Amino acid sequence: MPGYDYKFLEKPKRRLLCPLCGKAMREPVQVSTCGHRFCDTCLQEFLSEGVFKCPEDQLPLDYAKIYPDPELEAQVLGMNIRCIHSEEGCRWSGQLRQLQAHLSTCSYNVVACPNRCGAKLSRRDLPPHLQHDCPKRHLKCEFCGADFTGEAYESHQGVCPQESVYCENKCGARMMRRLLSQHTLAECPKRTQPCTYCAKEFLYDTIQNHEYQCPRYPVPCPNQCGAPSIAREDLSGHLKESCSTALALCPFKEAGCKHRCPKLAMNRHLEESPKLHLGLVWGLVGRQRQELAELRREVEELAVGSEGVLIWRISDYSRKLQEAKVRSNHEAFSPPFYTHKYGYKLQVSAFLNGNGSGEGSHLSLYIRVLPGLYDNLLEWPFAQRVTFSLLDQSDPSLAKPQHVTETFLPDPNWKNFQKPGVGRGSLDESSLGFGYPKFIAHEDIRKRHYVRDNALFIKASVEISPKILP
Repeated sequence: MPGYDYKFLEKPKRRLLCPLCGKAMREPVQVSTCGHRFCDTCLQEFLSEGVFKCPEDQLPLDYAKIYPDPELEAQVLGMNIRCIHSEEGCRWSGQLRQLQAHLSTCSYNVVACPNRCGAKLSRRDLPPHLQHDCPKRHLKCEFCGADFTGEAYESHQGVCPQESVYCENKCGARMMRRLLSQHTLAECPKRTQPCTYCAKEFLYDTIQNHEYQCPRYPVPCPNQCGAPSIAREDLSGHLKESCSTALALCPFKEAGCKHRCPKLAMNRHLEESPKLHLGLVWGLVGRQRQELAELRREVEELAVGSEGVLIWRISDYSRKLQEAKVRSNHEAFSPPFYTHKYGYKLQVSAFLNGNGSGEGSHLSLYIRVLPGLYDNLLEWPFAQRVTFSLLDQSDPSLAKPQHVTETFLPDPNWKNFQKPGVGRGSLDESSLGFGYPKFIAHEDIRKRHYVRDNALFIKASVEISPKILP
């Protein structure tokens, strides 16, 4: 009797159940001494434990008096059963004796691949497996006609020498794979090839166009100087430096010499024209001096402050004071500054050893009006309030700084507050400033930190009337 799962049987009658396993009997046998029936396999297992008594009534068992029960087996085989693959979708049902015949054709039953590839799968999945998946299936290459197993065929695909393929360079050609190598190396118009002259790689069908502009392509000298072929990119350098017949400008061209001749004749020109060249160079030097002076003036103007306040640091004070004591009326000048944007240009001058009534005992400070860029736009005479301060450099956290400050309003009748002439500069004596010959005594300077780190600070500020602001 074939093996089966009890859950697929209809509910069996009690007499068809094995007392040992409680399920419908498989190969039922009868004990002749007491008449009880069991599954042959269940009884064999029971007896193998060394107990030789009937499980039902405990009477002694005689193994020789146990016989098959064909009648009971026929009743069991007549029981209705569903296919063991009913949960997978099989709708067959019938008597137990018909189950084995059904399983031999059931599409849900698992069978081994007939090609002995080792796969086990349902009968309905076998055809696609044999056709597509089985590594031991037999296939023939459509291109070369050779026979292969499935595994070998997969390796053969993509390498068959007879297969028709397109050129990998996308030139559009199609041919058998065995001809592809020769085509790629020697026939394909899209194959790469190095330029004979510059060695860079180009497509075969574009390399000729490249040669018309290749920088290393050899070209003759247009001056027919006899030099061997020259690389195209070197021709310009050859004409400038090496070509013996190329026309060249005189080395003094920047000075103004217009002479042009072949390079071989240039030395003769230089030997014959030293006076000419010297004169041209002298003129060039003069022009450059004038340009430098103009540039220097423009730079100085750009550096001038334009906020109406100047803080002038006089460094190396002790040395400069000694120098002023030796040189009578020695005057030091601050950087110029503007009272405001587009305003008056001013400058502070200091006599460290005093001037006039303060000579030898005081620091003297003066303000001067210099020619400025915007003088034609301003009102004259200069009449804006000016304040001088000698800044106290004491630590503000220890003591309140005590700056020395003086303020004055310019006298409009004084000539040096009139509009300055163009030629008047900071060193012009006629531009003598207005200020204080006794601004502060030398002994007062030493009383506080007006000099610190051998430097002092002088501040000049101008109070601008709103009506003159642009």
